[in-house]
Amino acid sequence: MLKRLFKRQKLETVMGHQIAEPRYTWQAGFWIGAYVLLPLFLLGSLIDGLIQLTTGVCTGLWCYF
Repeated sequence: MLKRLFKRQKLETVMGHQIAEPRYTWQAGFWIGAYVLLPLFLLGSLIDGLIQLTTGVCTGLWCYF
């Protein structure tokens, strides 16, 4: 299944000119960050905030600064 996801397409030509292969752009990185990394960060912050409120012990990364 993974081979099917990462399989490259054949090089396409239109009237003898080669078409560039699709590639990741900065916009793809932005949307991956917005939809995956940001919610994970917010969820971790919420869990840390709840632990700090209930136990009084800070377990977050910012506690080391």
